[in-house]
Amino acid sequence: MIFQQHSAKQLAEYLLQINAVKLTPQTHFTWASGWKSPIYCDNRLTLSYPIVRNFIKQQFTDCLHTHFPTAQAISGVATAGIAHGALLADATSLPFSYVRSAPKQHGLSNQIEGKISTGDKVVVIEDLISTGKSSLEVLEALRSAGAEVLGMMAIFTYGFPNADEAFAKANCKLITLSDYEHLIPIAIQKNYVQPQDLEMLMQWRKAPDVWENKHYF
Repeated sequence: MIFQQHSAKQLAEYLLQINAVKLTPQTHFTWASGWKSPIYCDNRLTLSYPIVRNFIKQQFTDCLHTHFPTAQAISGVATAGIAHGALLADATSLPFSYVRSAPKQHGLSNQIEGKISTGDKVVVIEDLISTGKSSLEVLEALRSAGAEVLGMMAIFTYGFPNADEAFAKANCKLITLSDYEHLIPIAIQKNYVQPQDLEMLMQWRKAPDVWENKHYF
């Protein structure tokens, strides 16, 4: 679910302006999963641009008040969700923690860093949703620690159907600030890509795991 349509468009434009989103229809990136992709999203770059960083912080704050008014704590997904989660926690004067993908192999072997108490109503902050697998592993870690996870908020989502299904199955409300559907029209309008690239970009979005476009590669 997108928080607000007008802000989703503004954020998509910001991501393109600062090169946090790279679109390369004539070539492709290879993700860690092995998927071939004409897009790469690195939301860590938003932290280096105060206007964009503050815009995201304000949107997360407004979203929290609108969709999760009973939240008692914020938790960030390590590593890219940590900074934005901490900024939100500071803006709302809520406790903050962060969650690793797996427990540490030394020291206290923590997976969750920070204090989480049984029954705490937690909202999770993520930077990017692709398949949702790693994000939902964090959700399960918090639930196992006794937290009541109200939902997750993320900066951007590709909007893959399997991710939507996974969040629904996990009974986790997902709110994102922007998405692929808002990004692509703006990318065409601002000449980051050409109109003739639209069909290919949308075909990738529908089936990224099996997508091959030999016409371009």
